[in-house]
Amino acid sequence: MSSATGVAAFRPNPLLAPQLIQTVLATKRPVRGRWARNGGGMEAASVQHLLDCGLDGGQQVRLTGMYARQPQSRSSSGLVVLIHGWEGSHDSAYLYSMASKVFDAGWNVFRLNLRDHAGTHALNERMFHSARIAEVLHGVRAAQLIDGSEGGRLAVIGFSLGGNFALRVGLLGPAAGVTPQLSIGISPSIDPGATLRAIDDGPKVFKRYFLDKWRKTLAAKSEAWPGRYDFSALNAADSFVEITRRFVVDHTEFDTLEDYLGSYTLTPPMLMGSASPLAILTAQDDTVIPIADFDGLGARGSMIAFDAPTRGGHCGFIENLQLESWAERRVVELLSRI
Repeated sequence: MSSATGVAAFRPNPLLAPQLIQTVLATKRPVRGRWARNGGGMEAASVQHLLDCGLDGGQQVRLTGMYARQPQSRSSSGLVVLIHGWEGSHDSAYLYSMASKVFDAGWNVFRLNLRDHAGTHALNERMFHSARIAEVLHGVRAAQLIDGSEGGRLAVIGFSLGGNFALRVGLLGPAAGVTPQLSIGISPSIDPGATLRAIDDGPKVFKRYFLDKWRKTLAAKSEAWPGRYDFSALNAADSFVEITRRFVVDHTEFDTLEDYLGSYTLTPPMLMGSASPLAILTAQDDTVIPIADFDGLGARGSMIAFDAPTRGGHCGFIENLQLESWAERRVVELLSRI
């Protein structure tokens, strides 16, 4: 289940092969120290930006992100916008390391934070939800303006839920004036209903992890907007499906959970018929993103690459005891084609 590639297939060190180890290492690798030792220059070049990203209910939407431009001594290959997963941020280990690798390969990078992530719960009154693609498209366009590369080479990379957003940028962006030369989803949630059920039915450690994350963000939103929200019903739920159902009805514009999930469900025919090129890297042993979601998908049409190695966990793909990422090498190789 892979497309032709100049990068060898993912074969992790046997000590790192188990799915749980791969998934934990995705977020727990000491990536800052490794990139500092390797002389990566992204950290020193990074500048925080506050972006105006359209309107929501008549209110200005504001998102944040970190931008790093290549030094004057090096020309840029173009701009890569990176989008973290649910409850992640521009500093998440998996995203930080990928951004450093891409920057080291000669690209300018913009690490975009979704609404209510990276401690930004006070920036926007209304809550984040996964159907908010319009403001992400605004964010990508704003990053291009900061970069001065509007109309130039653009790639978008996202992880997990951010992978879904990245793929939607590729699908919907051209009609909105944002046309990536490539959008890459890494362990992307393309069937969010299946993802919710997989979390509820999968290892208890993951369910508790995601529920704890959910409750922490509810607490942060409530603290940022005193008296605005009542999350008692959400905090009482112990099922990820049920907590999402209650959230949708009480705090979004959607009438039902099914309507909400359908708004950002991506099917293989949709992806292969995208208005701009796409690529997906996922793992067959991912307990959060069922591999069955990708049945019928292949490197055809607009899908220029579909890699689904047996191992890799969720956003892992750590290949050796130096904790290097196969996904980073593969992404750089894909970017070199555009």
